[in-house]
Amino acid sequence: MIANGEQRIMLGIERRQKILEKLQRDSKVYVADLSDSMGVTQETIRRDLEKLEAQGLLLRSRGGAVRVSPANEDLSFANRTTSNYDLKQAIARKAVGLVNDGSSLMVDSSSTVLALCGLLKNKKDLTIITNSIELLNDCAGSGLDLISSGGTLRAHSLALVGTVACRTLSNYNVDLAVFSCKGLDRDQGVTESNEPEGVVKQVMARQTKNRVLLADHTKFDVVAFAKTLDFADIDYVITDVEPSRKWVEFFKKNDIQLIC
Repeated sequence: MIANGEQRIMLGIERRQKILEKLQRDSKVYVADLSDSMGVTQETIRRDLEKLEAQGLLLRSRGGAVRVSPANEDLSFANRTTSNYDLKQAIARKAVGLVNDGSSLMVDSSSTVLALCGLLKNKKDLTIITNSIELLNDCAGSGLDLISSGGTLRAHSLALVGTVACRTLSNYNVDLAVFSCKGLDRDQGVTESNEPEGVVKQVMARQTKNRVLLADHTKFDVVAFAKTLDFADIDYVITDVEPSRKWVEFFKKNDIQLIC
């Protein structure tokens, strides 16, 4: 019975992921079309759309749903942690392979990076420098060598920002910097929902030669409020599903290794 239940949950997750992929491509989806293509009832599709709307990933409309991603939407850490949880865990598992024993890392306050750090507790002699209050609390006692950036607390996102945080980060040179973002656009680059956290990521990117961006498929072709990084500042992009051919070719042209 348990195995069957787990299978039904996975089928639901896979179905909703396909809905998001289609929405990413077409900007609008229709209940009838999704029902036909996926072989489920329209009522099942409506429930999927309700769940995705509750996560802020789409807006239901008459007969279907449309893509929604306000450029200046600044979700709380609690909302970001629960949104796309399975996608973030999948990305985190792929990122673990880039972290070696004895490495030093700078990591941001994103929920995807927090998922990664939760998988690093068995690594040996690992030093993590972060502006994340939640990460410091979650990994305390884990055996990881943790260094806080200090700075001004953005309570909304549990992130430390400002002059003090940036000055502290500038004092260290690390093997790897890992961060996430709000949006990726081939013309506008890497963008964030707020400027203070974007500036912190800029400093992190300067303190290493290996910069890793963790971004699920909903971040592609999205332009958020604050320009953060150019693609010249990125060495790896790790995502949950392979992006469009244009993105694959773009990453290859810009010497960015895509892991998906």
